[in-house]
This record gives sequence, C-alpha cells and structure tokens, in this order.
Amino acid sequence: MDAIHLSNIRAYGYTGALPEENVLGQWFQADLTLYLDLAEATQSDRLADTHDYRTVIAGTQQIIREAKFALIERLAGAIAASALESDPRLQRVTVKVTKLTPPIPDYTGQVAVEITRDRIQ
Repeated sequence: MDAIHLSNIRAYGYTGALPEENVLGQWFQADLTLYLDLAEATQSDRLADTHDYRTVIAGTQQIIREAKFALIERLAGAIAASALESDPRLQRVTVKVTKLTPPIPDYTGQVAVEITRDRIQ
C-alpha cells in the first residue's frame, strides 16, 4: 500500500499525567503515516486524486493544543481517529506522538508512543 509521511508536526499542549503538565503544558511532536492507494494521483497529477494532508496537519495541531488527556497513548488515539475520519480513502494510519521535554528528573531524552490503526469496514 502507498503512503504519505508527515513529520515534525509540532504544537504546544496540555496532555500529561502530572497536574503541572495540564497547567503549564509542553511541546509535542507528531509524525503520521497515511496509507492509501495513490495510483490515480500518480497518473493524474490532481490534488483531488490524493489526500490533502493539510487537513490532517491542522487537525493534529488542534487536537494537541486543545486536548487534556492524561496519557500520550490517548492523544495518539485521538489523532489517529481524526486522521481516519478526514478521508474515506485512508485505510490505515500510524501515529507517533513525542513529548519533547517530559518532566522527569535527571532525564534529558524524549518519550514517544507509536500506534497503528486500520479503518473498520
């Protein structure tokens, strides 16, 4: 199956298990892979024959900004559901959500979760 990759979608959000994460917020990054048949678009060169990924980017940023989930797993699930709802041609989506600066003492790394969801027929 063909794929469109969207990387480094960033937004400031308030998802987190700690109270300060819900108040102070932090930066999140999302990377998505959208799976669909791109055969027609490869021949026609028409935007109407592919997925206009601007809608997924804007929707992802809006979810990150507005959601106040406890878990990034839930945030990833909401992004995946929104992406699948954006276009019936999308058959599968993989979403990776990264907390760029998680509030963990003496830890300078990032924390990420990745999920894959299929369209239910």
